[in-house]
Amino acid sequence: MSDTPFGFGLPPEEPENGDEGKKKDPAGGGQGSGGGQGGPANPFGFGFPGGGQGPGGGDNPFAAIFGSLNPTDLGAAFQQLGQMLSYEGGPVNWDMAKQIARQTVSQGTQDGTKDSSVGPAERAAVEEAVRLADLWLDGSTSLPSGAGTAVAWSRAEWVEATLPAWQQLVDPVAERVGVAMGDVLPEEMQAVAGPLIGMMRSMGGAMFGQQIGQAVGVLAGEVVGSTDIGLPLGPAGKAALLPLNIEAFGKDLGVPKDEIRLYLALREAAHQRLFAHVPWLRSHLFGAVEGYARGIKVDTSKLEDVVGQFDPAHPEQVQEALQQGMFQPEETPEQKAALARLETALALVEGWVDAVVHDAARNRLTSANALRETLRRRRASGGPAEQTFATLIGLQLRPRRLRDASRLWASLTDARGMDGRDGLWAHPDMLPTASDLDDPDGFVHREQLDFSELDKMLGDAAEGRDGDDTEK
Repeated sequence: MSDTPFGFGLPPEEPENGDEGKKKDPAGGGQGSGGGQGGPANPFGFGFPGGGQGPGGGDNPFAAIFGSLNPTDLGAAFQQLGQMLSYEGGPVNWDMAKQIARQTVSQGTQDGTKDSSVGPAERAAVEEAVRLADLWLDGSTSLPSGAGTAVAWSRAEWVEATLPAWQQLVDPVAERVGVAMGDVLPEEMQAVAGPLIGMMRSMGGAMFGQQIGQAVGVLAGEVVGSTDIGLPLGPAGKAALLPLNIEAFGKDLGVPKDEIRLYLALREAAHQRLFAHVPWLRSHLFGAVEGYARGIKVDTSKLEDVVGQFDPAHPEQVQEALQQGMFQPEETPEQKAALARLETALALVEGWVDAVVHDAARNRLTSANALRETLRRRRASGGPAEQTFATLIGLQLRPRRLRDASRLWASLTDARGMDGRDGLWAHPDMLPTASDLDDPDGFVHREQLDFSELDKMLGDAAEGRDGDDTEK
């Protein structure tokens, strides 16, 4: 579990995982990311054109912004600063996030691959792969198709399509941090410090937007579909694959491209079935994120010290305080409980998809086992999706839980059949818990509650009350 969502860094003497943490920076570890040039002294990971350190260094943040710029970059710097200070929206400046994400995508990935529009042949290949995948899945799950359409996206199209979901995931967390900026002030100082708090919130929204935009832009260069992190990031009912990233994914695997595309289409189509026909699942997952946000407690002691000693003649004090990690979120029991619920739910989703796809592909694709293990290792090695999610909301999906969940779903198939296994998605209380993943045999052979009878009884009782009201 990450202790530094949104890149709110720990003090320099307490790095979370040293050099390894820098290597795993989802934004690539470069300037503008939480683990880049700014390091722990730059908790927001915010960078300006021309570099984060200029004449004066950290002692003069405004010199750091403008000191090393040439005349061409100076205009861009003023424009970006103006966007920061003029922002009056929610806790995250999503216009800036979108702009940064698109810029990151246009720069290409580290291997030099540039984004490109998807051609007609690639679109047709994706549509055919999803159609065939849905046909194969019919024999491996009782849930019907959930993909009304199949689309092939460029990286830029992935950014555009998934930003609404990122907003729903990130805003609750950022909101809690933003509120702390104003709540810490004594009531008698609220009116006097109003412009300052407004400026801080504007800058905070821009800083969040910059980091999230860069992380999403980097992620766009790695993902192969719309459900890589086990959440429905794209529009409902739209199975999406990214041909350019699929080609990069299979570059050194020695597996035919058609097989790779089809196997990934199976995974995408299986996710779509689950989210389309388990109506409570999306709100359950996103609700766990909101529960995490409610549990955030922001250390405001540093902010109180700054406010008490604030000198209007030296506004850079605020920036210096931000650089010292003033808004580092603290772990709380509520936060840990919400993350545990979300972690288990995501493991169950990914485990079910893994088991269902394996059943559908193992006798049809010669490379099914190899592709399955490749994807599992990609997750186990801390793939970009998990790292980005950990940075944004403080969650890491433990691969061990994914494997445990896959084994449990496979055991359920053997013991209860396809219908009995999939029937557990009818109600959240019927699903396995974290302790059940530790004892899959105990769960498989345990007597399960039949919620359908209870729902019927409640429905009959409700109809009876309506009838009595009508007679009256």
